Amino acid sequence: MPSQRYDTIDALRGAAIVWMTVFHFCFDLNHFGWIRQNFYDDPFWTWQRTAIVSLFLFCAGLGQAAAVSQGQSWARFWKRWAQVAGCALLVSAGSYFMFARSFIYFGVLHGIAVMLIIARLTASWGRGLWLAGAVALIAAPLGAWWIAQTPALDFMNGRAWNWLGFITRKPITEDYVPIFPWLGVMWWGMAAGQWLLANRPEVMRRAMPAPLAWMGRWSLAWYMLHQPLMIGVLAGVAAMK
Repeated sequence: MPSQRYDTIDALRGAAIVWMTVFHFCFDLNHFGWIRQNFYDDPFWTWQRTAIVSLFLFCAGLGQAAAVSQGQSWARFWKRWAQVAGCALLVSAGSYFMFARSFIYFGVLHGIAVMLIIARLTASWGRGLWLAGAVALIAAPLGAWWIAQTPALDFMNGRAWNWLGFITRKPITEDYVPIFPWLGVMWWGMAAGQWLLANRPEVMRRAMPAPLAWMGRWSLAWYMLHQPLMIGVLAGVAAMK
């Protein structure tokens, strides 16, 4: 029997996609020199990135809550996980082609791939997910403080370990979504999803704007295709000038 889809989750994910697409379009305009913005330090852009990533991860947690409640098998989980992990590798390869010195080695898809496994294994924690999420959110700054006080732990800033998130120096990369603190957002999404399904299921089943829900159902494909398409169009326009 096919799993029931929830328009609320899909529409939220669709909203994240629209926001992400606008953000990336502005980034691309900046890359081609048509606007002048600092996407790495200007709070106007960095806070937007934080909000977009948070919304995606929260939706991923909601989705896992729905999948577990519907008895999703491990086989089906791994099938979807393989798609996410495979796309993460493609993102690394594509970003290396464009930004060899700052390619994406642990971005949002890499982080989601690891966090999905953790979320699935901890789905039975119930209300404990709220506490786990809070601990995950404060673990990164506490870990950074500890590393700053302990020079012997500076290796945690290296690429082999910084995907955990316990760093004192932000790595040079176009996208960086480490396990901590971001796992906390996914855990909170799963906790919220479990609570809603148990106490307010009508919220999850509520009809939402069809375009947003449709986009949310194809979020991974949209994520993979939107940047190559936009960059291709902008490069074509630049070549004609």
